[in-house]
Parts: sequence; C-alpha cells; structure tokens
Amino acid sequence: MTNIGIVGSQGRMGIALVAAISEAGQHHHGVDKGGDVAKLAARSDVLVDFSSPAALEATLDACVAAKKPIVIGTTGLEERHHYLIDDAGRDIAVLQTGNTSLGVTLLAHLVREAAARLDADWDIEILEMHHGNKVDAPSGTALLLGEAAAEGRGIDLAKCSERGRDGVTGARGHGKIGFASLRGGTVAGDHDVIFAGPEEMLTLAHRAENRMIFARGAVRAALWLIHQKAGRYTMPQVLGL
Repeated sequence: MTNIGIVGSQGRMGIALVAAISEAGQHHHGVDKGGDVAKLAARSDVLVDFSSPAALEATLDACVAAKKPIVIGTTGLEERHHYLIDDAGRDIAVLQTGNTSLGVTLLAHLVREAAARLDADWDIEILEMHHGNKVDAPSGTALLLGEAAAEGRGIDLAKCSERGRDGVTGARGHGKIGFASLRGGTVAGDHDVIFAGPEEMLTLAHRAENRMIFARGAVRAALWLIHQKAGRYTMPQVLGL
C-alpha cells in the first residue's frame, strides 16, 4: 500500500482526500497549519497539497529534503510559486494543476482542440461559478481552461484576456479570451467555455457535483507520480493525453 501525506487534512479537500484514499485501499497521514510538514514528508511515499499558497514553499522544501514527490492542487498561485515549483522539479517529481478532476482534464483537451480549429471570429468566453467562500477569481480551473484555449490559438493568455468588465468598457477585443466569475451557495465548481461565432455558438461545460471528483483525481495522480522521475508534470500526462 502507498502512504499518501495530506497537507491540509482538516480542510474541505483534505477531508475528501481522506475518503478517496481509503476508497482506493491506500494509507494516509495528515498535517495542518502549525504541523510538522517535514515529518509528514519523511513518513509518506507521496504528498498531496490543497492547502494555501502561503504554505507551499515550506512544503516544497520538505519534499525536496525527503526526496518525495508531490501533487499540488492549491489555487491562487503567483508567478513566484511557479518558480519554486520549477526549482523543486529539478530534484523531485511535481504535478501542479488548477484542477485534478479527470473530467476537467479531458475538457481542457477538448477546449484546446476546438480553439485550434475555430479562428478568432469565434469569441471565447469562460464562465465559472463556485461557493461563496472561495477567495480567488478567476478560479484555477478557469485559468487552466483559458491556457488551453490560448495554446490552441497560439497566443499568450496574459496578453489576450479580458476580465472584470464593468461600466462603459468599449467593444470586446477581437481574439481576446474573456473571463466571468460567479460566487454563491455551495457550488463545488461549474465551468462553461463558450465559443461564440457568427450566428452560432458552441459550449463545452463541466459540472462538479461533489469535491470527491477532485479527491479521486488527486489520488490517481499521486499513485501515478510515485513512478515518475524528477520533473514537472500535468494531469493530461496522467491520462496519457
């Protein structure tokens, strides 16, 4: 059996991970704020982190010291966090993603394919909704889908996205990728990628009914990652896409 360490074991995702790990017939250990992440890394075969960006640097340091791979599902990461992940990837296997759902992973693949085949006359809009307690927007999944669309179009998302429209904003930018975020209730995660073309529209969508889909995907990723050499990995690689 594989020992999976959970960073943030008492959080919403941590609790779901405990259930998913048990469901998969594996063992788990956990640590929360103020806990000893170095000790967790030492006793685990692989770690899964859905905690917070602020805790990531210490967690990566512990994993590198213990030579243990890690799956990072924490969202709201900044550019410096990605530099830290790249640096850790020189010594250990690291899989970082904005969404561990297998369905979302396949959705991103479909979005990339559609964006590559529909030219800039098809406007791309990404709509996401989450529970009212989510602190970052757009969601990590929305950004993941935006990156997939940008890759399909061969453009830089950072230079070609529109967010937070309010007031007199002027016409929509040609070839831009738009984002809209909704918050409320207990929604686990809804995402729509809309391709609005001349007199027709295509929508690719995913509905998360329960956080267990993310937990199961993270466990599958963790069990895959322990067999990989040092480097930075993504969810599509887990599915062989």
